Amino acid sequence: MTLLDTLHWRYATKSYTNERIAPAKLDAILEAIRLAPSSSGLQPFTVFVITDPALRARLAPVSYDQQQITQASHLLVFAAWDRYTPERINDFFAYSNAIRDVPDSVTDDYRLSLLDGFGSKTAEQQHAHAAKQCYIALGFGLIAAAEAGVDATPMEGFDNQAVDALLGLAEQGLSSAVMLALGHRDVEGDWLVTLAKVRRARAELFIELN
Repeated sequence: MTLLDTLHWRYATKSYTNERIAPAKLDAILEAIRLAPSSSGLQPFTVFVITDPALRARLAPVSYDQQQITQASHLLVFAAWDRYTPERINDFFAYSNAIRDVPDSVTDDYRLSLLDGFGSKTAEQQHAHAAKQCYIALGFGLIAAAEAGVDATPMEGFDNQAVDALLGLAEQGLSSAVMLALGHRDVEGDWLVTLAKVRRARAELFIELN
């Protein structure tokens, strides 16, 4: 299938079988998420890959009892940085410079500008910026899943504070932003599987400024 074929095939799956994703397919999805772009390349988030049934059973009640939480093969929780701390920014540049084998002097001006820019923002603004980067990675994960023939459901319907508490995120300087369920659709049990995909018409969605 072409990329567009896979995007027509995918949908926000509502019911999953208990079939596990092949390890190679999961690895491909996670690698696509890892390779997703982010602002200044900072990747200001951590992705928790959850298979533990007991933990997912505790997550379900704080996620409006959506059955994908417990049915899916894997549940990914994207947790954004709570702040762009100097330590996090400095550590990233040290790592990046080592990988690229460039002296710190090459990137110092940009590093200092980021420290200054994020330092002028509130904690809420910093977290909101980091959370946006989660959604870019989420999009890459959705496309990679479709390409691999894996069903996926992006999920915002959960109590962020309760999820943070269950995963101990505050202690790690993180806060949950979005979830992604991965698995294989239950063709017999999913009410959405046979319905047509609905999107706005191209002429309505795009405005071309020539």
